[in-house]
Order: sequence, then structure tokens, then C-alpha cells
Amino acid sequence: MAKDLAKEIGYLYIDSGAMYRAVTLFALEHDLFHGEQIDTDTLKREIGNIQISFRPNLESGRPETYLNGENVEKKIRSMEVASRVSPIATLDFVRTALVAQQQEMGRNKKIVMDGRDIGTVVFPDAELKVFVTASPDIRAKRRYKELEEKGIPADYENILANVKERDFIDQNREVSPLRRAGDALLLDNSHLTIAEQKKWLLEQFERVTGGIS
Repeated sequence: MAKDLAKEIGYLYIDSGAMYRAVTLFALEHDLFHGEQIDTDTLKREIGNIQISFRPNLESGRPETYLNGENVEKKIRSMEVASRVSPIATLDFVRTALVAQQQEMGRNKKIVMDGRDIGTVVFPDAELKVFVTASPDIRAKRRYKELEEKGIPADYENILANVKERDFIDQNREVSPLRRAGDALLLDNSHLTIAEQKKWLLEQFERVTGGIS
């Protein structure tokens, strides 16, 4: 949804969730997970060396995630990363580092960014905030379809359990918990078509900006 809006209005799209997934991938590839424990000391030393950027795919035009210069878009969408990302996202030094990178990306404005703390922490003064929600089963079905289309093996029940677990962790973490900003518009897109959703978003964008600029 955010990607489509950004493409429609000519803004840069930034997937903040992909940034946390990239840090999780870094931790996995550097053996920083020991069972349920994370080697936070090493990760804290390395966090300044973790640089995440987004570049458009030349064929699709869609932005893809790069970790220290490597395209990791497919790797970060795996269930292995998805099952580990919430504990990484609760670490205060990780959030501090990534929020700083996100705010730098938005310095020149004209961006569409999605994520679980964008309207409350990263850009509390954003011109337009939309809090998007949908039922867990709908989100799991969408995730399953997305992975299937990318040729990534997936199991619906595992995805549904992961969605529910991430929601609980993100809503109850001490640092930047998932919540709706007071001035954010609520959009429940459980039963909206893509066309209906797109129309609604464009109307909100035009309302706050006076149209595409």
C-alpha cells in the first residue's frame, strides 16, 4: 500500500520494517543468536557499521533493501528472519540507530515511510499519518501470498502465529511500543479492495497537500 502510494505521487518509499529485518539478518549471519539469547554486546559494538539503504529495482521500479551495499531483499523476507525480528526491534540501541537513519532519509521530505513507530517516534510532525490495521488472519493470508509469489517456502499456520506473536511483543515492549498516534487516521483495510484503498489514500494525500507537487 505504501509502495503504491509513493509510486503514484512520485515520492521515495522507505520500509522501516525492512531495516529491522536487515539488522536481524546481520545478527543471524554473524552468529549473534544463541538460542533465545542475543549477543547484545557485540551487536551494540557493530550497530554503527550497519548501514541500510533502498534502491529501485531497474526492472520493476520497486525499492529493494541493501545491507552494507548488498541486496538482501529476498533474504530478509524469510520466516527465519521474521521469527527473530521482534526481539531485535525491542533493543533500545538498535531503535536509536535506525530512527536516526530514518530521520536522515526524511530530511528532504517527499517520502512515504511505513513502520510501527513512524507516526509516534520517527516523524511525530508528519503531514499525514495513517494507522493501518487488519485482522491477523487477513494479514497472514496476504503474507503467505506475498511469499508464495516470490517463490519463498511458507506455511500459513506458522505465519499466523508469527503475526500474533509480533503484535503482542511490539504492543508490549518498553521502547517505542506499537500504538496509534493521536492525530493518525485509522484505516482498517481488512475488506477493502486495492482500488478502494488507493482511492482513499490519494484523497487523504490531496487533502493535506493540495495535490501532487
